[in-house]
Amino acid sequence: MLQPFTLPFVQRAAAEVLLLAIAAGLIGTWIVLRGLAFYSHAVGTAAFPGLVLADGLAFPATLGAAGSALVVAGGVAWLTRRERDRYDTVTALVLVAALAAGVILASDVFHSGAHVEMLLFGSLLVVDPSDLVLAGVASAVVAAASALLGPRWLTTGFDPDSARALGVRSAGPDAALLVLVGLVAVASLSALGALLATALLVVPAATTRLVCSRLRTWQLATVALVALEGVAGLWLSVRLNAPPGPAIAVLAGGTFTAVALGRAVPLRPRTAAAAATAALAALGAAGCGSAGNASTGPGVQVVATTTQLGDLTRAVGGSAAHVTQILQPNTDPHEYEPRPADVRATTTAKVVLLNGDHLDAWMGDVVKQSGGHPAVVDVGATVPDRLPGETTGPQASRYDPHWWHDPVNAEAAVRTIRDALTRAAPSSRALFARNASRYLASLTRLDAGIQRCFAAAPPAARKLVTNHDAFNAFAHRYGIRIIGAVIPSQTTQAQPSAGDVSRLVATIRRERVQAIFPESSINAKLAQAIARQTGATAHYTLYGDTLGPKGSTGATYLTMEQANADQMLRGFTGDRHGCAIAGL
Repeated sequence: MLQPFTLPFVQRAAAEVLLLAIAAGLIGTWIVLRGLAFYSHAVGTAAFPGLVLADGLAFPATLGAAGSALVVAGGVAWLTRRERDRYDTVTALVLVAALAAGVILASDVFHSGAHVEMLLFGSLLVVDPSDLVLAGVASAVVAAASALLGPRWLTTGFDPDSARALGVRSAGPDAALLVLVGLVAVASLSALGALLATALLVVPAATTRLVCSRLRTWQLATVALVALEGVAGLWLSVRLNAPPGPAIAVLAGGTFTAVALGRAVPLRPRTAAAAATAALAALGAAGCGSAGNASTGPGVQVVATTTQLGDLTRAVGGSAAHVTQILQPNTDPHEYEPRPADVRATTTAKVVLLNGDHLDAWMGDVVKQSGGHPAVVDVGATVPDRLPGETTGPQASRYDPHWWHDPVNAEAAVRTIRDALTRAAPSSRALFARNASRYLASLTRLDAGIQRCFAAAPPAARKLVTNHDAFNAFAHRYGIRIIGAVIPSQTTQAQPSAGDVSRLVATIRRERVQAIFPESSINAKLAQAIARQTGATAHYTLYGDTLGPKGSTGATYLTMEQANADQMLRGFTGDRHGCAIAGL
């Protein structure tokens, strides 16, 4: 059952949790005692503008989050310096201002949503030494401050009038408490993220408060519970192949509920023992039924990040390659959070295939934390027809990451994959060569077939509006004019502003666009609303960032591109023509 803790990345994650336990446990008791639960959630959530700013200006994200936390803590401390009972109201006002600033920065200043998901939701799987240092520093500072300022926090919290009578007049200790809450929230970013930090800062302290009456006992019990829930949640996440942050949050919430119910409805000793045994059995069953173990099979072990790379690699590798595909159908690669099984599979992989151009940038941390030594191949860097990418922010790439929508680029990718597999397993060279040759012939048929299909649509009718800017390679190959995109970016993390939508609507009307094409992996509501507003149709769906599920028209790379051609042609011609290609 303890096998997950033999893995290096799990050991680092456990160390992060144990270091954070002191800071989160101690500060959590003060948060609950002083009624600062909403503030603690707000100061973490309000890291959003700092994260966007850091991403847009290319400086460390943690520094941006810390800046936001200090601004929020300082703002709340200053606005409540005379009326401490207004914490919640003032916190709400400051939080709204911070979130509004973040939205404006993301949509109107940097024109992207910024790559902040990992810090908003956390990922214990990719902690690095700097995260461990920050957690250790936070715990040391909180422990020292609690020893020095704890009596004042306690006195001020219970009876402000008596505190003033005793000479505790300075707002400094309260301001220090607010700053320390922000420090621990920032230190928790790598573990649970800004949106789930409450699971460490508030829930364990609220749980132990139900059974502890003395402050010192309460604090020690909370530190122990944070450590226990963090390590147990990490273990569950590995066993169930779930994100660690949500697993810890769910476990913390479940523990609070169980303790609260136990206090409300006292159980007889035998009943309590039976309930505890059942809970342990359930956890054991969850671990034994794990889906999180990296699967192995015959042939060279290969990890491919995207659905397209996974399909191409299976076609080339055949029976001589065991392919672990990280992204699943209809999973947005721009917003993906790595799972424990991804790291475990990478540990034993001989080859890791990347799409490149920042589409799967998260894979770099996975490889680093896995402890393995695979050959990492950037497939996108080897394709011939590379189109311009984003131009601003650290996510900016010189090239558009959606290169696979051009079958000529897919041909180059197949050759790259063939060569990578051959280097890893020379004894299967002949098989890889035969499979690649056969697939290259299919790609040639696909390209020629799409060319024939689009001959049915006059060039003037080939006007494309999609969910996001993912089809430049396809449009460039087949003479399609891109009018615009609902999300004006090559990443789905961006958010369109009101001005963006207004300009797109005007362009669609001016160009007399007949169809807007939603994508299978992106919410289609905004595209459908724009279609209703402009009189266009939004009935034709494309496969943009991922393949479709098994049994769908986009289940493989070949059928996906044929399906996209079919949907586009129907949209361009008012459903008078479709696209069918034999032999795929």
